[in-house]
Amino acid sequence: MAESAVQFLLEKLAPLFEKEMQLLRGGREEVAYVRGELERMRAFLRVADALEDTDEELKVWVKQIRDIAHDMEDILDEYMLLLTHHHGDGLSAFFHKMSCCIRNMKARYRIASDIQGINSRIRDICDGHRRLRQKFCADDSNTVGNAWQDRRGDALLLDKADVVGINESKKKLIGWLIDSGTERRVISVLGMGGLGKTTLAKQVYDDAEVKKHLPVHAWITVSQSFKLESLLKDMVQQLSRAISKPIPDGVDNMSSYQLKTIIKSWLRKRRYLIILDDVWRINDWDAIKFALPANGCGSRVMLTTRNADLAFSSRIESDGEVYNLEPLPPEESWTLFCRKTFRGNCCPPHLEEICKQILKKCAGLPLAIVAISGVLATKNKRRIDEWETVGRSLGAEIDGNDKLMNLKKVLSLSFNDLPYYLKSCFLYLSIFPEDRPIELMKLIRLWTAEGFVEAKQGKTQEDVAEDFFNELLNRSLIQVAGMTSDGRVRSCRVHDLVREIIILKSREQNFAVIAKEQTVMWPDKVRRLSIHNTLQNVLQNRFVSQLRSLFMFAVEENPSLHKLFPGGFKLLAVLDMEATPITKFPIDIVNLYYLKYLNLRETKVTIVPRVIGKLHNLETLDLKHAYVTELPVEILQLQRLRHLLVYRYEFESYDYFHSKYGFKGLERIGELQSLQKLSLIEVDQGNGILTELGKLTQLRRLSITKLKKEDGKKLCFSIEKLTCLRALSIISIEENEPIDVEHLVSPPPLLQRLYLRGRLESMPHWIRYHHSLVKVYLKWSRLPEDPLVCLERLPNLVHLELVQVYDGDTLCFKAGGFKKLKHVGLDNFDELQWVQIQVGAMPGLEKLSIQRCKSMEKVPLGIEHLTKLNVLEFFDMPHELIRSLRQDEQGEDYWRVAHIPEVYSTYWRDGAWEVYSLESFIEGESSPRPNTVISSQDLHARWK
Repeated sequence: MAESAVQFLLEKLAPLFEKEMQLLRGGREEVAYVRGELERMRAFLRVADALEDTDEELKVWVKQIRDIAHDMEDILDEYMLLLTHHHGDGLSAFFHKMSCCIRNMKARYRIASDIQGINSRIRDICDGHRRLRQKFCADDSNTVGNAWQDRRGDALLLDKADVVGINESKKKLIGWLIDSGTERRVISVLGMGGLGKTTLAKQVYDDAEVKKHLPVHAWITVSQSFKLESLLKDMVQQLSRAISKPIPDGVDNMSSYQLKTIIKSWLRKRRYLIILDDVWRINDWDAIKFALPANGCGSRVMLTTRNADLAFSSRIESDGEVYNLEPLPPEESWTLFCRKTFRGNCCPPHLEEICKQILKKCAGLPLAIVAISGVLATKNKRRIDEWETVGRSLGAEIDGNDKLMNLKKVLSLSFNDLPYYLKSCFLYLSIFPEDRPIELMKLIRLWTAEGFVEAKQGKTQEDVAEDFFNELLNRSLIQVAGMTSDGRVRSCRVHDLVREIIILKSREQNFAVIAKEQTVMWPDKVRRLSIHNTLQNVLQNRFVSQLRSLFMFAVEENPSLHKLFPGGFKLLAVLDMEATPITKFPIDIVNLYYLKYLNLRETKVTIVPRVIGKLHNLETLDLKHAYVTELPVEILQLQRLRHLLVYRYEFESYDYFHSKYGFKGLERIGELQSLQKLSLIEVDQGNGILTELGKLTQLRRLSITKLKKEDGKKLCFSIEKLTCLRALSIISIEENEPIDVEHLVSPPPLLQRLYLRGRLESMPHWIRYHHSLVKVYLKWSRLPEDPLVCLERLPNLVHLELVQVYDGDTLCFKAGGFKKLKHVGLDNFDELQWVQIQVGAMPGLEKLSIQRCKSMEKVPLGIEHLTKLNVLEFFDMPHELIRSLRQDEQGEDYWRVAHIPEVYSTYWRDGAWEVYSLESFIEGESSPRPNTVISSQDLHARWK
């Protein structure tokens, strides 16, 4: 993390040193000294960051460097504020300017003095730098790696009686190992640290059937810091015993090439199993794999890894398999927990609730269950307060309890292995509340605003940030919490115990303060502050002039920034006040020169003041689900604005669909050249707005509303210029107003998601040829012809939603059509009586939703051909259709849907939506009981 802070500072110093530092008298040389010393220390910091937990002196030194980097960054940013001060015009401005110059001169002297102070601090720790380099870099043996290796061996010594919940996994892996295939295949066991990958692999490795089928075998532990020659020598020794061959003379002095040659010659005509445990990187596997011949004897290689890229790339190159090891289910977690905590006895009733709360935090992680059980096993079973203390302060227990040190080390290994540019991104997840999914796009915008991400050639900052996210995902450090219907990650989560680890790291490294309890100790300087639930835990009158980010999560009080922090925070870059009960735009923030991210989503703000034009560095303005309908023209001064979100939905109690409201279009909106997302702009104030949209060539998502038919041609000309566009949403000015997009000759080549709400006189001719489309949503089209004919050959279409699209009485999904389709929704087809699905249509369909089709009385003909269909949902459909499912077991419609795991019907009754399952349909009761009752508010919340 110190490396991250230093690297960030050096990147900020480079342009300043060339342009502005000459204005700071006496400071240029001082800054040059800081820059030079930090560059010299940077290489060693990569080693130090990974090892600081093992040496107290090193930990203190790293902290000193981190503090210096942060303080220097603050000084530079304060200096830039002086350079950018604006004085206005006129005589009063002249006197004001003179006054400011005097003050600025004093401030420059103070800044120069501060830099000299930093140089003095750097000189004081240079001796420590030299001493620590000798101490750590001269030692070839990695003490951390060796210590960890000693503990990894414990997993290899477990008896079968100590292992829970792996029977199905073991059976699956054994099947892959002993199948009849003759090619060498690579099988990977993938999962986060602590899931039991080594334990599972060892149980498979020791299986008698596996040893009989694969008589030549070796177990090789790779680990983070392996040395190739040592690993290959270990493999030679194990194989020599397995094939009864003597170890060649001089093996200790052989090169890696010579060792690989011996291994390859020994294995060339033998059926072997090599298990490579704990492989971290693709390069590690690449360094080993050529010693393992593809000999046509049915040999197998098994990898255990946390790296998804490694697992899937090895699968592809060898036609292998990947086994994603999942956490233990609740029942097996409880079995393991009781076995370890109560020595196989039952949990005492008075401890059951607190034990289940603690177990929930383990989230099925076997290592965590075993480690925490070891702590609880020593507690007095009559002292429930001791058990509650463990559950309440689990983070502190992990940090201070020797019995949990192995757990902390395992979970910390992945963090320590991260490159510097990912460590800040990963620690950032500590800011968010527990059990709350983290929206991916929000995370990407925040990382960008914080300066963690730099654009690369051919990639925007957002592209690079998404790469960072995928790397964390592939390293099994974060988990997917939600997906969009077309296969994109919507949100993520962090395992509860991993979250505890990064909160500890965040606190140690002064990365962020989480204010959710009054007992939390605050450092002298707070850089990021995350307030959870209430403002009462915020230290009153706290001086936070160096604060960079301020978050408020589920805060119910109306926050006044001036009262909370009367000293202000002039360096703030991120302000997130989502869902707070504020009614007015926080005027205190308009002088925040560095503010890049402002989130007022789901507040009651109605007006954005004209002074917002002073926020020249603003990149994200999020007013989604607020009540703003108009923006001041001064918004056009924000030339760095990249994401402008101003819209809200309103739901009717019965009609679960929504109305969408945006903001009045600005005549010169095209001046915002950096915009990537613009939603939702009203375009009925004149044709000039439509022309202006064509100037926003960086747009990736565009949503417009109130389009008139006669404006379609101008809109199409503008859309053709938006070559970066991925998502396009067009809403007509009213339900019966036609949308004219026929003039779109060359649609954006990367367009993936298309939403059209309005009358279509015919299906746009270009849609059938636009092969990049993955999602199509049409509403109010009222087409005279079957829309499926135009859409069925789209090769990448995954989600199709049709609402009031077709006036005919029959829809037919033809054989061979919709090859990739996974989700289909049909809604409000007034005349539709029959839906036919031919054999071979939609072979991958997983969800089918049919809603409010009042003339449809039978389930779709041919639905039995959809073998991958998991969910069939009827929403407010005729009772005749439901009655057809209530027949006895010989009923035709029942047998058509009997293979579908989830079949539901939902009705509006007594002010709420009632959900019925297939079982309730066939009970034969006149009024079966619903499985679930959903209020309109809950339905609204789920939709959002």
